[in-house]
Amino acid sequence: MSTRRRTPRRSGSGYRSTLPWRIVTGIAAYVDRRVGWDKLAVTPGLLVLFGLRVRLRQKNLHDTNRLPSVNLPDPGPPSGDHKVNRSADGSYNDLDEPRMGMAGTRFGRNIPLDAIAPTTAEDVLSRPNPREVSRAVLTRRELIAAESVNSLVAAWLQFMIRDWFSHGTSPTDRPWEVPLMDDDTWPERPMRIMRTPDDPTRDPKAPAGTPDTRVNVFSHWWDASQIYGANEEEQRWKRTGALGKLHLWDDERVPPASGAVPDPTSVPGFWLGLAMMHDLFTRDHNAICDHLHAAYPNWSDEELFQRARLVNAALLAKIHTTEWTPAVISHPTTVKALRANWWGVAGERVHNLFGRISDSEVISGIPGGETDHYGIPYALTEEFAAVYRMHPLIRDEWHLRSAADNATLRQCTFRDIAGPAALRVLQSTDAADLLYSFGTLPPGLVTLHNFPRFLQEYERPDGHLQDLAATDILRGREMGVPRYNEFRRLLRLKPAGSFEEMTDNRVWAKEIERLYDGDIEKVDLTVGMYAEKLPAGFAFSDTAFRIFILMASRRLNSDRFFTEYYTPEVYSKAGMAWIDDNTMLTVLLRHHPELRTALAGLTNAFAPWHVAGGSGRSAG
Repeated sequence: MSTRRRTPRRSGSGYRSTLPWRIVTGIAAYVDRRVGWDKLAVTPGLLVLFGLRVRLRQKNLHDTNRLPSVNLPDPGPPSGDHKVNRSADGSYNDLDEPRMGMAGTRFGRNIPLDAIAPTTAEDVLSRPNPREVSRAVLTRRELIAAESVNSLVAAWLQFMIRDWFSHGTSPTDRPWEVPLMDDDTWPERPMRIMRTPDDPTRDPKAPAGTPDTRVNVFSHWWDASQIYGANEEEQRWKRTGALGKLHLWDDERVPPASGAVPDPTSVPGFWLGLAMMHDLFTRDHNAICDHLHAAYPNWSDEELFQRARLVNAALLAKIHTTEWTPAVISHPTTVKALRANWWGVAGERVHNLFGRISDSEVISGIPGGETDHYGIPYALTEEFAAVYRMHPLIRDEWHLRSAADNATLRQCTFRDIAGPAALRVLQSTDAADLLYSFGTLPPGLVTLHNFPRFLQEYERPDGHLQDLAATDILRGREMGVPRYNEFRRLLRLKPAGSFEEMTDNRVWAKEIERLYDGDIEKVDLTVGMYAEKLPAGFAFSDTAFRIFILMASRRLNSDRFFTEYYTPEVYSKAGMAWIDDNTMLTVLLRHHPELRTALAGLTNAFAPWHVAGGSGRSAG
């Protein structure tokens, strides 16, 4: 296969820094502060978001790899296969810097390195300690539902996060010890939360005051590693060795663990929604293999696997960009902006008729355009991980029902569908009924007093009891993510001047003020984001959205398999057609045609589905 070869642009600090661009970004920031991008009509709102993205690219990409390092992961020798195949560990995506974004490399930052907060015990556990925050303002009394979407958004997000980032397995020594209030019924005193593993690449001789860093044990690239494995051994375990295909969970049973590949159900975070998404897109990989084999019958098992992996990963990125995200932030301006990331402002119809009509990502979208790292080696960031802590999306109660007639099959709690228990549900319930149940149940809104109760008392597969709400608060502090007001300042947003300005809910404002002893500068990022008044159509905060403005496009811009290598020469003509022709709706119907009635007339599979036997949507 041949493909064009260009050195990725590295715009650096000079990115669009001329006077006209300074005027554009200055006007965008001024209008956003005075009026708000979400208060504008779609076209001027898009222009403001465009200007904000330019400024974020200039100011909010920071390279942790320039800090002293040792024992960096070895990308191995170059190979001709690297040009057209994604490596198992993410190495050689950038052919000039093969270690960039591979598993075992550092998270980047969206804040200046000298702004990373200290991570001493005093800073991590200071009043209010994470458990107090969990109990006072995060605990769910009753579900606050996000009625405009369905619970597949929660399953999908966990599925995506399993591809994007992990800090690795926490050591059991030196846990954080969280003091408890006298009336706290937690079964151990003090509460113990495991520490995030240290950075194995940190130079022990680094000067005092060098910011702490952590590594991502997964590939940083959007490469569907949650399906294909994070290393070659895991990838071999998943493959059948015939026609490029992957092992399915026959009879909904996970293949036995082998060597360094653990039983997926023993890994914290495994639950029914994740298993459903994994099964669906493993099946779709095999369907892609059949499609490619029909078009190219002489292709080997290896060729079919590699092309199908590229196609499947690109379809996942397309679904997330043009369907999932527009569903959870369904403001008309963001829907247009996100679809423009993929097809440009020219739109999907122009793309389908003529392909790219311009080299500009604004006009014709990012896929197929130029690779650009904006002067900073690509990496996912700690701030990206922080704003994606969206556990409130998950329900506590799950009403499983039949897709045929909406009859009750089972009433479950989250505990009934998490860990190994999830497999028992999979084995006893048709996949179509599970998907229907998720599609007709609303998830939670990402807001205060809406953290799942069962995740505040989450029993991990190793038997350790964990309050994930307290853990989320602690992780932000441990990673040196700034508190809410400082975070907003670093994104050039106006900080909250009072607790009443932070939220339009007066009761919440009083609760937060009391919890933080009247010091607004101490309010944790998660609490501030959950407290915000949401833009129209949003299931999460505008502050979190600022990181999305930057990182949602960067994950595409920096990946050559989404830019200049996004071509028929690499993917195949049949593979490119598959990506263009498919959506989450077509994936669901390909494998579960019995869902056709529930999905009839929908344009987005993450919107509430039709309830069987009724005229409305969503079972509530």
